[in-house]
Amino acid sequence: MATRIRYKVQLHQRVTREDALDLPALLREDLPRYQQILALDPYKTRKVPSHRLKGELTGYRALEINWNGVAYRLVYRIYDTPSPRRVLVLSFAEHDPAYERAIARKDL
Repeated sequence: MATRIRYKVQLHQRVTREDALDLPALLREDLPRYQQILALDPYKTRKVPSHRLKGELTGYRALEINWNGVAYRLVYRIYDTPSPRRVLVLSFAEHDPAYERAIARKDL
């Protein structure tokens, strides 16, 4: 039985143009897997830890991705309304740059 997609996942244009270029190739190849996890349930992200953000990113969440001893974050926002439900990925980078980029992109 196929798993039903619950959320449409959209990538901010800079995620594919800038962030992906900064990621190690093997981690970049995992991006579709993270998109699938978010499409199924961006609140309960299966085996990838996630958390709510505070401060300038209140209302956003981050996947906690540890790869080869380096902490990466995929920062996203969930929109349950209006329909269709969607997830907007704002950044995917090492820990601090991911948050800095998300803050800079959130109002664009």
